[in-house]
Amino acid sequence: MTDQPVITVDGHAIPLLGFGTWNLTPEDARRMVAEALRIGYRHIDTAWIYHNEAAVGDGIRDAIEAGHVAREDIWLTTKIWVAHFEHDALLKQAGESAASLGFTPDLLLLHWPKNEPAFAETLGALNEAKAQGLTRTIGLSNFPSAEFREAQTLSKAKLVTNQVEYHPYLKLSKLKAAAKELGSSITAWSPLAQGQIADDATLVEIGKAHGKSPGQVTLRWLIQQNVIAIPRTARESRAAENFDIFDFQLSSEEMDRIYALARPDGRLGDWIDPRFKWDEEWA
Repeated sequence: MTDQPVITVDGHAIPLLGFGTWNLTPEDARRMVAEALRIGYRHIDTAWIYHNEAAVGDGIRDAIEAGHVAREDIWLTTKIWVAHFEHDALLKQAGESAASLGFTPDLLLLHWPKNEPAFAETLGALNEAKAQGLTRTIGLSNFPSAEFREAQTLSKAKLVTNQVEYHPYLKLSKLKAAAKELGSSITAWSPLAQGQIADDATLVEIGKAHGKSPGQVTLRWLIQQNVIAIPRTARESRAAENFDIFDFQLSSEEMDRIYALARPDGRLGDWIDPRFKWDEEWA
């Protein structure tokens, strides 16, 4: 298996390339998780709200039973849904998610920021879930920089990642800077801009120079930033293509050309509570 790059956060080695399961039916999730692990992925991402945690767990067991992987070599992430942010509800869902998966997750995230209950209650409960052994590590998803910093001040344990939308059409300099300052990491969801990168002239051109597709170039661009990427697909061939990014490197000039694709209207999925504001990147 290809030796994969990892980012080490708080002593934990997290594979920079993961497999996402958002919007996958249980049938597809089970099949694709098993296939992803066979291909060589060692990082699997799901969430309670995806309604496929049990299927993801089945896919992991299928891959283990087939001899493709050992449990200890997999980084498994799931998320607490916003309706479960009260103390007792959070601990209840953390237990249910671990039971559905059939494995203790390596990482448990808060899915979106929410101002009620107070951050202190939710972060306290998330830390308790870790202390109770319901997850190995904890983190966030979709938190702007200000809330990212605030959450870490309220959290006894390190918040090991902030999972957010990130791809060539978004500028994320402030959030990446916050993650670095906090000793954390960024995980990119929709890293391929939901397919929009496929016919991007810049990415096509860079890809031709390396014998790679625009998608492979984009994923390489992310992991060369030390950003974790979790592309999702229901196609085995695409999962294999997305994994085939460890045999080439982008030059700093190529990296800059891709950074230059960012635009103010680049965000594709904005479900943040209107009481929170994304970082202002365009003065």
